[in-house]
Amino acid sequence: MKKLFAISITSLMLLAGAARSASAAVKGDYVEVRSADVFTGPCFANSEVNLEGKQAMMAWRINRGSFDGVNLDGMSVVAVVLANSTLGDDFHNPYPAKAVLIVDERASGAQRAALQAFAKSAGGELLDYVVRVDAAPIKLEMGEMHGSVTLTAGKLAHISTRGMCEADHLCGNESVYYAPLTKLAHAMPAFTLEEGFNGKGLGQVWTRDDTRSAFVGTFSL
Repeated sequence: MKKLFAISITSLMLLAGAARSASAAVKGDYVEVRSADVFTGPCFANSEVNLEGKQAMMAWRINRGSFDGVNLDGMSVVAVVLANSTLGDDFHNPYPAKAVLIVDERASGAQRAALQAFAKSAGGELLDYVVRVDAAPIKLEMGEMHGSVTLTAGKLAHISTRGMCEADHLCGNESVYYAPLTKLAHAMPAFTLEEGFNGKGLGQVWTRDDTRSAFVGTFSL
């Protein structure tokens, strides 16, 4: 009887731990843009490989959750990346990549550290070499139309997307040629109306528009 009671207590503790783990998951919205089309046909992709696609921006808005024991509800973080070759290409090594992080200016010191740690965990090897961290007012809004997102990170970075439509099929052989750069619960390709980076640290700034280069999704990490 004592043995059965001990097993029951252990099982309850494991279930409680699993419940706490699930409730502690960091969940929210995500947008990503690349300097190459991600929804495209092989003919377009092959013409860009190792020439385009070395730059990317990744933005997370945390709706609920904690990281490293720090509550991050409502906080956002943006990663701007400059890689060594086309991101997602199987035949060239994009590393080492350089990255700039932009953290929510409303965050406390502990939250800024947790946002940086979260981004590095979500971005993996892509964010191993962070050369600069800035703070800015970050606003990420999911529009009413499917695939519509706007992001502003002060004057440092911006993204505007819409959902894909029939007119975005140029060769009739398009597919999601490159996968998102981070693990997502849900993702869909989107059309980039405009995106740009005007910060320091990478030795480059840019503005682009009208490309099939975005992903919009949600994450639960």
